[in-house]
Amino acid sequence: MNSESAIRSPQSAVPTLRIAPSKGWVPLKLRDLWEYRELLYFLVWRDIKVRYKQTALGATWAIIQPFFTMVVFSLFFGRLAGVPSDGIPYPIFSFTALVPWAFFANGLSQSSNSLVGSGTLITKVYFPRLIIPLASVFSGIVDFLLAFVVLIAMMLYYGMAPTLSVLWLPMFLLLALVTSLGVGLWLSALNVKYRDVRYIVPFITQFWLFVTPIAYPSSLLHQPWRTIYGLNPMVGVVEGFRWALLRTGTAPGPIIAVSSGAAVVILITGAFYFRRMEKTFADIV
Repeated sequence: MNSESAIRSPQSAVPTLRIAPSKGWVPLKLRDLWEYRELLYFLVWRDIKVRYKQTALGATWAIIQPFFTMVVFSLFFGRLAGVPSDGIPYPIFSFTALVPWAFFANGLSQSSNSLVGSGTLITKVYFPRLIIPLASVFSGIVDFLLAFVVLIAMMLYYGMAPTLSVLWLPMFLLLALVTSLGVGLWLSALNVKYRDVRYIVPFITQFWLFVTPIAYPSSLLHQPWRTIYGLNPMVGVVEGFRWALLRTGTAPGPIIAVSSGAAVVILITGAFYFRRMEKTFADIV
């Protein structure tokens, strides 16, 4: 008996890990994201490579899309409609807003469909599902940098040299990332259960484009409506980019504060909803 128990004792000491579906509202467990950071890097790199795979122009699309949108806006809104641009040449006025907008819109589109597109991975391997939409948003930073180079070239063409205010740009880019990820978490979780979401996302993006001051300045609104307008987080991003790069009249302090608060609320609620629905992803994706 003693020898038999001695043989069995090491086996009984082996810890057992049981993975069970969560119930109700659950903690975010953000520490797991750090433990699986290598998987996050892999998924980001995968999304970057797949995005323009087998395309003739490749990553040039990251420049073409906002650039030709700027051309259309300049023709119809700037020249024909005579929309004011705060004393700034309309092409650079609109393109400065379109660069962060393209980052936000692409991140929203990619993240909203990220879970469905990674269905085989979700059903076979356990890992924090938050990594998938997070990687979809992070992969858009490469496209942003390419378009930003063109923006700097346009600034030099129009004789607008960057000032120290440009040091605020990372914060405004972070605000765009938080907004894109927050909305993406909501939509990606809903898209697993309701596949109608994939058809709603283009409409949401188009509507959001026109309620954001890209083709027009927010200075058309008077206080306090201009500050309330900041409840759209992309208002703070766009106005922040214009202020930091083009030296527009006043620093958008109140707008940035309201937009940042709205973005944080969207991100937190989206993350908790995502975690609540996470237990159903492998079954219905």
